[in-house]
Order: sequence, then structure tokens, then C-alpha cells
Amino acid sequence: MSSETYLNHPTFGLLYRVCLLEDSQELFTTLYAQRLFFLVNTSPTGITFEPITRSDGRLMLENRLRMLRRNGQMEEYTQLQAIHKRTFQ
Repeated sequence: MSSETYLNHPTFGLLYRVCLLEDSQELFTTLYAQRLFFLVNTSPTGITFEPITRSDGRLMLENRLRMLRRNGQMEEYTQLQAIHKRTFQ
């Protein structure tokens, strides 16, 4: 069972988590159009939204895929590869 994470953006509404990039950094996209992407940083002081281009979002996800493959985390790699296909192709 996969868990889905949603976040409410003050301007763009409901965002869907595409993937975890680092410990406190995640990639989100708008729920329906999946055209606007955000780098979301969480810290003890709060959450920050950084808008990024679709190309940058794709590049970040592909970098995460490479890292997972290098580290031998094949189950997570396979799941993220399906998300990549669904989001960008």
C-alpha cells in the first residue's frame, strides 16, 4: 500500500507529493494539472514553497532515481519510476 501526501498551498490549493528528495526536501505538484511544481522545505520554523519549472522537477526526480539505483534500493526505485512515467510522460 502506498501512502499519498497532500499539502494545501495558500494560492494554488491542494498539492500532491511526487517524491521525497532529501530529509527535509520534497517535490510537490498541483493535484490536477501537474504543470506547476514546488520544492517544499520543512524546518522547525515552518514550511517554505519554492516554485520550480517542470523541467527542474523532472531533473530532480531523475536525480533521485539515479541515487536509489546506485544505493540498490530497487523497491523504492521501481515505485518512483512508475511515478516518473505517470507524471512526465
